[in-house]
Amino acid sequence: MTSFCAPAAHAAPLSESLAETPKDPAGLTALRKQAEQSAKELEDATKALEKRRSDIAASEKQLKDKLRSLQTTEQQLAQVRQPVSQMAELLYEQPVGADGIAPFVSGDAGAGTLRAMTDVGQIVAERQQAVEQTSQLYTQTEQLAAQAQDLRASNLLAEAQMAAEIDTLRQRSDKIVKSLTDALVKLGIKIDKVGKAALGCNPLQAATANDYPNGLIPRAMLCPLQQKGFMLRADATIAFVSLNEAYRRQFGKQICVTSAYRSLSEQQSVYYRRPGFAAVPGRSNHGLGLAADLCGGVQNPGSAQFRWMEQNSKKYGWFHPAWAYSSPFEPWHWEYNPKIDSVL
Repeated sequence: MTSFCAPAAHAAPLSESLAETPKDPAGLTALRKQAEQSAKELEDATKALEKRRSDIAASEKQLKDKLRSLQTTEQQLAQVRQPVSQMAELLYEQPVGADGIAPFVSGDAGAGTLRAMTDVGQIVAERQQAVEQTSQLYTQTEQLAAQAQDLRASNLLAEAQMAAEIDTLRQRSDKIVKSLTDALVKLGIKIDKVGKAALGCNPLQAATANDYPNGLIPRAMLCPLQQKGFMLRADATIAFVSLNEAYRRQFGKQICVTSAYRSLSEQQSVYYRRPGFAAVPGRSNHGLGLAADLCGGVQNPGSAQFRWMEQNSKKYGWFHPAWAYSSPFEPWHWEYNPKIDSVL
């Protein structure tokens, strides 16, 4: 909202050539979308690795619980074996019944002898059962221990492979962002003194600008336009540069800009100087780095420049909001919405 350009005479009617769909001369939109796709793949791979680590932790916990359960059962069996063993040893040391084994063999055994022999048989059976259960427990323990070892080995290998894939995706993402940054620098964007990728011009960091209040976004989180002195959120700048290059091809000069990102203090200044022609401070899209006020003919409704913008700006994510046609009437005010960006 709000422009300080002097009104210009209306241009001649828009020719058929102005209505043609422009291509992205700078190729920035394609690079940005490649960067976003690469970032999405990196995010998905990272989430998959985190899920796998969670699954590994859960499976290892299950194995530990089973081993712990087996140890508890082994301790219980040891408690059962102890009195059985003691009774067996006692009977082994003493003759069976008062008269020994002979009466049992000859068929003259009494009730005491028969009872003692029954006890011996029971003890032997229980002891044998305990031995068999113990053997089964040892077998299960060995199997679980082997499973745990195999699981850890396969998990370590899979995690190493996924980590290598993530590292490859990260390098690819960084390379695409660098290519995008280099393209911006070639088009006149002053990112920094040495031309390295700055945080503010990284489209993958654009959404982080939403973490700051309206009008209080740090300069480091904003990306400059080709038009000196103006900045926007990274994705808005990248789309605007593409739009600007298409506009330059059509009209032989770049888009004239009078305002882009506005700090809270700048919003207050405009609001009090031009009441009714600026949003309430803290509520303007300028304070989000998603709006620009234009001049050079665009501020005149019906001009060739304005009509060209109406027909082509949405292909780059820029549009003239409905309210700006009437309340208040601001033909110079344009906004960016990444959801309507349709170029490649």
